[in-house]
Amino acid sequence: MSAVLTPKDFTSEQEVRWCPGCGDYAILKAVTRALADVGATRENTVFVSGIGCSSRFPYYIESYGFHTIHGRAPAVATGLKLANPDLDIWVVTGDGDGLSIGGNHLLHVLRRNVGVKILLFNNEVYGLTKGQYSPTSRPGTRSPSSPVGSFESPVSPGEFALGAGATFIARGIDVDKAGLGAVLEAAHGHSGASFVEIFQNCIVYNEDVFESFVGKEHAAERQIRVEHGKPLVFADGARGLAFDSATFSVQIVDAVAQADRVLVHDETNATLARILLSMKEPALPVALGVIYRKPAPSFEQGFYANHPTKMKRTGSVDAAMRKTSTWWVG
Repeated sequence: MSAVLTPKDFTSEQEVRWCPGCGDYAILKAVTRALADVGATRENTVFVSGIGCSSRFPYYIESYGFHTIHGRAPAVATGLKLANPDLDIWVVTGDGDGLSIGGNHLLHVLRRNVGVKILLFNNEVYGLTKGQYSPTSRPGTRSPSSPVGSFESPVSPGEFALGAGATFIARGIDVDKAGLGAVLEAAHGHSGASFVEIFQNCIVYNEDVFESFVGKEHAAERQIRVEHGKPLVFADGARGLAFDSATFSVQIVDAVAQADRVLVHDETNATLARILLSMKEPALPVALGVIYRKPAPSFEQGFYANHPTKMKRTGSVDAAMRKTSTWWVG
């Protein structure tokens, strides 16, 4: 019988080279703890990353790993999953790596429902290349590439994932030990593509960008923790979300006096997920937890149902290439 592994068993001997105080440290701790809690094994676990601060992750996990090229981690992970469907594959990316140069690859791994876990560290900036604004940066973000403030409309990672056809979407906060841990375990248990957006603090180039809802003095009023089958309430249960049929949107109501109007979270409801993912503070609280989960056949299951090696081989590769029309160019 194999020994039960601890978080320390998943911690490599590599020197962690992030800025002191970076939110990535907390995420690393949460991931190694989650791996131990779900009973993962080092020989069956693979971390794949692209380029960026978050993409140093494979060095710090005692497992197999690939530090690939900018934005292409989903493509590499797809190949790995098809080569060995039994592998437990995690993709670590950032808002720049995953949603800019890698947006196309991220879209397809989600729509195909490849059985990998995608962790997108969102700090709304390019940290590794010295603080340029990223696809998720808010209008007005001042950076080396936008000295007078960005005027672009930002991407919402969760809404992007939903639009791409993701079957699992969740959110967590880097320093939220319990909440992030629960999300990671849920993502691990999903058979298709799991997409987890993690609000991560870059203390050098975009410090406290999420402080308005992450800070302790604001958390109760500006966060809503969603749980399947439970009322959508926040502010210590005093406020809730209700549907406004006149505007086809949600509104905040007194969760005690108007308890019958408070919505109940249904993680299989894509319309509700779209509403929760689009909510922005201070008008509405930021939704955290498993926002959408709908079981569906994974890409690798469909692939192996008609695997090429199960088909009868006829002829050679050369014959196959010459089977259709050919031309000679002089």
